Amino acid sequence: MKNLFVAIILLSTILMAGGKICNTSSAVEPIHTVQCKDKRVYIEEDVKLMWQDQHYTTLEVGAYKNEQSLNKAGNLKHAVNYCNALIYGGFADWRLPTADELIHIHDKLDRAFTNLADGDYWSATPTTQKQYLVVFGADAMSLHRSPSQSNYVRCVRCVKVDYDKTGSRIVR
Repeated sequence: MKNLFVAIILLSTILMAGGKICNTSSAVEPIHTVQCKDKRVYIEEDVKLMWQDQHYTTLEVGAYKNEQSLNKAGNLKHAVNYCNALIYGGFADWRLPTADELIHIHDKLDRAFTNLADGDYWSATPTTQKQYLVVFGADAMSLHRSPSQSNYVRCVRCVKVDYDKTGSRIVR
């Protein structure tokens, strides 16, 4: 009796809400599979650095283009704070790279990063007149920028690479 009452209430609710009762269900749209690479890193063993390799979102690209700050795009203060607060890939000791580090990784771009943004990347390298160096991703050219300008952010951390008895790499 209780089940019949619940069924009547449910049927009444569907009909009052404008729903139709039909024997056939509509086709379900397939969910497209997306490879999740949210926690990718590139380990540059020759200089013992680990680089953040995370997708740049449409909102971050917009922030870069509109001189705003959001996650991996923004002014220098935002970039420093973002890297210092970053917990990524199981590590919390990230920092903004130097201009030399950004220039050095440029030679390996074709095999280093899955995720690149077309623009300038902040470095922690100061120049004269209260400006900082940014490095253009396409050609590794260093440019002087005001700390208030928006540029992309790619964080880095120092690593210690060891190998266990089986030859497997251990990154700390």
